[in-house]
Amino acid sequence: MSYEAQISRTKPTAFLFLVDQSYSMTDKMSSGKSKADFVADVLNKTITELVAKCSKSEGVRDYFEVGIIGYGHETVDNALQGELSQQVINPISKLEQNPIEIEERKKKMDDGAGGIIELDIKFPVWYKSVANGGTPMRAALTLAAEELVSWCDNNPESYPPTVLHITDGESTDGNPEEIAEQLKKISTNDGEVLVFNLHVSTSGETPISFPAGEMNLSDSYSKMLFRMSSLLPPGLTSYAQERGYTVSGESRGFILNAEASDIVDFFDIGTRASQLR
Repeated sequence: MSYEAQISRTKPTAFLFLVDQSYSMTDKMSSGKSKADFVADVLNKTITELVAKCSKSEGVRDYFEVGIIGYGHETVDNALQGELSQQVINPISKLEQNPIEIEERKKKMDDGAGGIIELDIKFPVWYKSVANGGTPMRAALTLAAEELVSWCDNNPESYPPTVLHITDGESTDGNPEEIAEQLKKISTNDGEVLVFNLHVSTSGETPISFPAGEMNLSDSYSKMLFRMSSLLPPGLTSYAQERGYTVSGESRGFILNAEASDIVDFFDIGTRASQLR
């Protein structure tokens, strides 16, 4: 395990989001939004934050390359549209230039005098929620592996890519564990691809975050998702601890029964890579 390469314009890293778009993602979360809509909001906000991290006085530097694969209704495809639909993984500057729309939203903020004010903000949208059909997870992981084999071949000295997989159900096209193991073996010279899995829940059950073993996982499906997940590298272990999670060197990038705040943290922790240069 290395995961120490600095990220630069000549040595970027990649974030590839795999998003379950099956019909069950229409279920409502405690916030009142569907799982699909909430994940879309957090994903778009995460891309906005990645753009901000790469923004300098002269423009957006391509420290990151980003892709979204959606899977549902027995299909697996690039979930980005327009100019971004030509390839799965795109430089962050290209995303900054090509949102599919800019929404006007309200944001509540402290007015500094003990009150709350609402501000109009612009909210870029790259990904819109979709929810129908089945859960072809094997096919989604296979497409991710094909994309990342090519990416690692072209970027051998880079910090390894991170796959952030969001799902609320079991695979409908066979056991995905073998494909996930192959995906985790793809590597740059700095380490193997990181695969993190988030199980989205509306059950209200207590989430299990970044476990170090299977002993507290109650069913074979959750145990499989745990095994499909990578160990947290030291840098992410430290950051998760700063966020208040109890993690160790054996913890994996997996959250079971995730509710709204866990989804936000999952994206935040998963997209923390090495120092930008």
